[in-house]
Formats: sequence, C-alpha cells, structure tokens
Amino acid sequence: MARNTDPATPAATKTKKVRWYHQVWEAYRMTREVDPSVTWILLAVFVGIIAVGVIVGTLTGAVVYWLLLAIPFAFLAAMFVLVRRAETAAYSRIEGKPGAALAALRTIRRGWTFPEEPVAVDPRTQDMVFRGVGRPGIVLIAEGPAGRASRLLENERKRTARVVPSVPITLLQCGNGEGQVPLRKLPVAVRKLKPQLTKQEVAEVDKRLTALGAMRPPLPKGIDPTKARPDRKGMRGR
Repeated sequence: MARNTDPATPAATKTKKVRWYHQVWEAYRMTREVDPSVTWILLAVFVGIIAVGVIVGTLTGAVVYWLLLAIPFAFLAAMFVLVRRAETAAYSRIEGKPGAALAALRTIRRGWTFPEEPVAVDPRTQDMVFRGVGRPGIVLIAEGPAGRASRLLENERKRTARVVPSVPITLLQCGNGEGQVPLRKLPVAVRKLKPQLTKQEVAEVDKRLTALGAMRPPLPKGIDPTKARPDRKGMRGR
C-alpha cells in the first residue's frame, strides 16, 4: 500500500501543542500592555519571598534548605499575582464596549447557557440585554445607563415571562452606576444565584426560549457583541 506523504492531508497534519509557559508569557504580555508596572510587581513578589527564605535560613543555620523551599513558593506567588493582574487587565480592555457583559459571562464554564447575540437591543443607544439560562432560572443582564437599562430589562422580562411564566427571572445591570454590577464582578454575581430548577427543566426552558429568539428580527447593522472578548488565557486559573 502506498504511503500517504501529502502534507495537506489530516494524517500528516500535526497539532501544535500550547505549552503552559507560552500561556504564561501571553498573559504577561497582554497584562503589560495595560499595566506596565506588572513587571516590577512580579519581581518584587519573587525577590521578596526569596529574601525571606534567605533571612530565615541564616537565622536557623540552614540557608540552602530554606532557599530551596522559598524558590517554588516565590514562583507560585508570582503566578498568582500575574493571574489576578491579567484578569483585571482583560476586563479593562473590554469595559465600556458593546457586548462586554457577554464576554465576561462566557468565562462561566459550567451550568449556564448564554446565546451569542443579545435578546434585546436599542438601535439608537446600542443598549443591550443578554440572557442566560441555568438551574437558578433565567438571568437577564443589561448594558447601559441605569434608567434606560431598567426599561429595556423590564420589557424583556415581560416578554420572557409570557413564554415561561413559572420560571424565576433575575434582572441584573452591568455597569458602574448605582445598583449596577461592575463588569469584573458580573460572573461572580451570576454564579451566586441559587439553583431552583432541575437539569431537565433547564433544557425545556432553553428550548422554549430558543424558539422565542427565532421569531425575533435580525440585529441592527454594525452591532456585533461577539467581537468584544477578554483574553481567556490571561483569565484562566482563577
């Protein structure tokens, strides 16, 4: 049998593995663009823990032992600080952009379903409402100033309640105004909602709401909320 030597065939295509240190470097580079001080902060954390290890080792007469113990702790501490700074940098890059709430919500890996498009849009102001379905029920999240967002949310709540009248509906506003949830705290606020539905009920609700979405008119031109996404590599490991 002839051997397949065509480099374009799947058999000859090799998947390039992304090493963990590549992810760390990408997270650091992304964070440095937004937060130039991150380099000195990481160095201060690393060197500070090493210095503590040397001091303790000197006092106990076991410098080598404490130095070897301090190095991995210093590395882990620096990685922890990098993850937190990268998360903050990722949110700051998308905050205020249309679709930022959806980008933040999509960092919730399990238990929730968020459609790619908003379920309500004000074409004049570009205020949006996004919908999620999970065991706590339905959550509607609005982007925009509090007054306008409240009206848009209430209209969508009434529309949704007509389709699934017995399902709990939670209303949230994403923003920095009074009564609103800051962008970086939005996933936490959604995850804190208490389960009230079974998995079978969630599937049925999602099915009904998908049919509701199919009856909607298309989005106005120029609105693409899926373009605003945080760097997941930088936010990974929370």
